[in-house]
Amino acid sequence: MSASDVPELLRIDPAAVTEHIVAKLRRQLGDTLRRRGFVVAISGGVDSSVCAALAARAVGQTHVFGIFLPERDSDPKSRLYFEESIRHLGIPSAIENISPILEAAGCYRRRNDAIRCVVPEFGDDWRCKLVLPGNPLDSDRLNVTQLAVLPPGGQLRTVRLPGPEYRDIVAASNFKQRVRTMLTYYHADRLHYAVLGTPNRLEYDQGFFVKGGDGLADVKPIAHLYKTQVYQLAEYLGVPASVTARLPTTDTYSLPQSQEEFYFALPVRRMDLVLYAANGGWSTHRAAAAFGLTAEQVERAYRDIEQKRSTTRYLHTPPLLVDPVPQIGAPDEARD
Repeated sequence: MSASDVPELLRIDPAAVTEHIVAKLRRQLGDTLRRRGFVVAISGGVDSSVCAALAARAVGQTHVFGIFLPERDSDPKSRLYFEESIRHLGIPSAIENISPILEAAGCYRRRNDAIRCVVPEFGDDWRCKLVLPGNPLDSDRLNVTQLAVLPPGGQLRTVRLPGPEYRDIVAASNFKQRVRTMLTYYHADRLHYAVLGTPNRLEYDQGFFVKGGDGLADVKPIAHLYKTQVYQLAEYLGVPASVTARLPTTDTYSLPQSQEEFYFALPVRRMDLVLYAANGGWSTHRAAAAFGLTAEQVERAYRDIEQKRSTTRYLHTPPLLVDPVPQIGAPDEARD
């Protein structure tokens, strides 16, 4: 996404925003977190690449450690994007294949067993993903997640997923994000670094993360920025064009999967605008006229936004105490 493609509503001054984030990261690292640098899990996408670039500006290249954590379902191209980002940033890095850990934890077995409850012939060499069928903004019908499977040399099939099997598949898949976070904190502990989380505002607001997985971090520098604004920072920071041109993906399932077909009601750019309008209290008619949607579509999008906030509020909730412990409390700016 180039600067000329950015809607006026979401335009930022990338130099000023970068300066603000970099200054805040320096203070948070030294005064609040009291660590020596940052570890960033770099997926090969624009968000993590921007976060790593911001960290390097804040504390210097030698105090930022990038880590890539592939597994057997990962897109092989992700490693190429990671390596290109690392070359651009000039930061130390490591690659940790998490497949053996996932295998030992039963991630793939548990997921495949759940799939076989609805597709009995599903083989371990088949590919799969979860998808939302159709466009949820064009109907008030409940949009139930479907399972897409592809046998070797065969044709793609989709089947409706009952609730228990859906939860089993998601629970097993969440091993991936949690194992990645475990290894990220391993490197943070050995280096005496802090972990930098990479969600943008759309992901953070709508709960598009795993609790104890990619939702766990010491600081999240772009959680206040819409995805469209992250692209503006990427251009300013010189993130490689191949990375910024890549479509947002979950990179969790073995079949290619975009974020909108798995979770969001609209493509990212339009979802940014609708979320901006919802946050600004725009009427459905005003948003519809501004974004080329019908009032009914905007109303459904607003409902979807609030539903996701309600459903995923648990993900933002810190551990609960029966009674307060007044002598212990995390500073507000260091909390998730």
